[in-house]
Amino acid sequence: MPLIRTEFIIQAPVDRCFDLARSIDIHAASASQTRERAIAGRTTGLIELGETVTWEAVHFGIRQRLTARIAELERPYYFVDEMVHGAFKRFRHTHEFVAVAEGTHMIDTFDYESPFGLLGRIADALFLEKYMKRFLIRRNEYIKKMAEHGILQENPSSGEGS
Repeated sequence: MPLIRTEFIIQAPVDRCFDLARSIDIHAASASQTRERAIAGRTTGLIELGETVTWEAVHFGIRQRLTARIAELERPYYFVDEMVHGAFKRFRHTHEFVAVAEGTHMIDTFDYESPFGLLGRIADALFLEKYMKRFLIRRNEYIKKMAEHGILQENPSSGEGS
């Protein structure tokens, strides 16, 4: 059961980082390499407590769908999304935001379990954990870039700028 933790210092206010991290539009833009798009539930804007989003994407050459629900949210300090349906056996993804002198310390913790027992653990060791860590780092680097440039949403019609 891998636990992936990444940390970034972002030179931007906590509330901006928090909103960017829960933006459906920013997530889709950050995962464009997998053709990720929201197809059900909240499909644009900022996801809120109790809401779900269903993502469709291509990973390892296979089109997949995953539904996640915002299980906990305390603005602007943290939120947690958990898998409802999808390829994992389970996951819990915690996003934390701490105000620091430089701006925001963003801590991202992805705790997941692969399906298929021993085969899933072998897949984790061989490639899946590395793949997921790269995916999360790429997403968080994108959030950092958007936050430091003062961008609030990827979609200009939803209020770009600070």
